Amino acid sequence: MTVDQRPADTPEAEATPEPEPGMSRQIKIVLGVLLVATFVMILNETVMGVALPRLMEQFQITAATVQWLTTGFMLTMAVVIPMTGLILQRFTTRTVFLAAIGLFCAGTLLAGVATVFPVLVAARVIQASGTAVMLPLLMTTVMTFVPAERRGRTMGFITIVIAVAPAIGPTFSGFILNNLTWRWMFLAVLPIAVLALVLGGVLIKNLGETRPVKLDLLSALLSAVAFGGLIYGLSSFGESAAGNHTPVPPYAAVAGGAVSLALFVFRQLRLQRRDAALMDLRPFKHRSFTVGIIMLLISMATLFGSLILLPIYLQNVLDLTTLQTGLVVLPGGLAMGLSGPFIGRIFDKVGPRPLVIPGAVVLAGALGLMTMLDQTSETWFVVVIHVLLSLGLSSLMTPLMTSSLGALPMELYPHGSAIMSTLQQVAGAAGTAVFITLMTTGAAASLESGANDVTAQADGIHLAFLCGTAMSLVAVAAAFLVKKVDNPNGDAVPAH
Repeated sequence: MTVDQRPADTPEAEATPEPEPGMSRQIKIVLGVLLVATFVMILNETVMGVALPRLMEQFQITAATVQWLTTGFMLTMAVVIPMTGLILQRFTTRTVFLAAIGLFCAGTLLAGVATVFPVLVAARVIQASGTAVMLPLLMTTVMTFVPAERRGRTMGFITIVIAVAPAIGPTFSGFILNNLTWRWMFLAVLPIAVLALVLGGVLIKNLGETRPVKLDLLSALLSAVAFGGLIYGLSSFGESAAGNHTPVPPYAAVAGGAVSLALFVFRQLRLQRRDAALMDLRPFKHRSFTVGIIMLLISMATLFGSLILLPIYLQNVLDLTTLQTGLVVLPGGLAMGLSGPFIGRIFDKVGPRPLVIPGAVVLAGALGLMTMLDQTSETWFVVVIHVLLSLGLSSLMTPLMTSSLGALPMELYPHGSAIMSTLQQVAGAAGTAVFITLMTTGAAASLESGANDVTAQADGIHLAFLCGTAMSLVAVAAAFLVKKVDNPNGDAVPAH
């Protein structure tokens, strides 16, 4: 993508003053539509967990079968996201947006009217195909068209998308399932998605330029096996630890994914010499990008691990309902999302380090407090801890995403966005696998020692959060390595 930030040549554009220098009105419209569409898509990604028991009853299927609704979605994301670097260079912003939101609308409609389970799985795959492209498109658009001095606050709005959508997903689905049929989880968001499609078709113009980039089929195949195998294997560890059968043994999937990943990396290193890589790995030559990615991986693993464990704790240990569980985790998600733009403004003024170090400390402290949760804990205490955890993550994610991508030359933005989005998926799967496996192992050991089911569950969750606290201390140490963002494009970046 190349930059073309000239205002639209219309009387309205000439008469309207630009409150944010360097950002045309057209760019703001594009970003607004992209944010709404991405929010709806990520919200959809997290609504299925609460609905799985209802769907098992509806379609008369087992737990192992119904899990393909989430597994199929994740695998599709894992296959498509690594290709977005190439997609964003080869096609215009408008074309990519309309294709992504169009696929999502089609998949959502198909899911809402599905009468047999295979059709519902196919619908989720179609949804995931569109969702996979949208977040890299949004981040690349921000980094390409938003001036450096405004990127922090703009990335803060992306934090709302990444944080609030998963947080309200269980609340949304819990409300739907308490009052309507499961189909309304899809039908309720369809009008918003269609509205985004219409607005995008009318308002989004062809921003930037494209260049002919050839698709290397071998790289695409290795990428699919590598990231698909890793995410499937990591996700299956939790199921396996809980005693559920998985079609492919988790160790075999992870091993196959790791071998394919090594081959994929080797091939990309060769192809990028002639600028033909599916996923160019040159962003890792930039220290700020590499350090930021490491910290983001820890943050995403913690976020998804907590998102999976807290509902289990609230329902199985404190005996709350699905809707009550969603309401308990809602304040934390809102705090994380609403603080994003504010933290982004601070980043624009002082840079990443004054935010990242306190954020890592708050994250570690919140996880430490979570180790204190047991069957006698008050609900308000859980809410307070989760809000602290969310604020810590918010102080990390906005600065790290902005400074990591800001360290790259402009031509590497699409590949940097693809790398970041892909590894976030892997980190989320890894965090979920580690937390669930530790919880299951701890609960089993507690049962063997004579504890009842509720106490054993609480003990297992305590062990998982204890290890999560240890993991977060790595983020605290890494936070001190975050330094001034490189300035490869001559932009004005905070020098702190």
